[in-house]
Amino acid sequence: MESYAALSRLLDRNDAYIQQYLRKGTPRRLPERERRILARHFGVPDSALGGPEESSREQDQLVPVMRQPVRASAGPGALGDDERSQPYFAFDPRWLKLLTSTPASRLSAIRVDGDSMAPTLSGGDDILVDLDDCGERIRDGIYVIRVDEALLVKRLTLHPLGRKVTVQSDNPAYSDWPDCDIGDIHCVGRVIWAGRRIN
Repeated sequence: MESYAALSRLLDRNDAYIQQYLRKGTPRRLPERERRILARHFGVPDSALGGPEESSREQDQLVPVMRQPVRASAGPGALGDDERSQPYFAFDPRWLKLLTSTPASRLSAIRVDGDSMAPTLSGGDDILVDLDDCGERIRDGIYVIRVDEALLVKRLTLHPLGRKVTVQSDNPAYSDWPDCDIGDIHCVGRVIWAGRRIN
């Protein structure tokens, strides 16, 4: 069983936040973002935590996600010079809400190029990037970053002390970039899903 403090930390709140909400009614309603995070965490519909009931029409419709016609390089660097969006993927809205609380308009599908993130990601894989899960929210994980004019997909590992980050490739044949200033990392978004063709 999870503690109130652990659930509060999941929401980036102080340890007493959930306990105050449940026992004292403060806040009176959870903000939408926090409600969706908890719903995704417990695997329940948003409406179970006070969110609006989804109509059957909403449940039947797929949510389109735009694809950027650029490649995020898992190798030497892919240029992102043409960023006109076009529909590419469509997801069940209930499944998408379990994946992220970010609206579909702030998600982007990008194709991976190269092998520096193998075996986690391979060339030709399509990745779903949460454009809002960046900036101050950066934590350990796989991100699309911009270096000069190139888009790269790399694993970021934050140092426990200070504002330093190591930019890593999952493929040991590629070297890491240790001790980078987090302020120098131009983050595009966090990779939250990947799809690939099985040969």
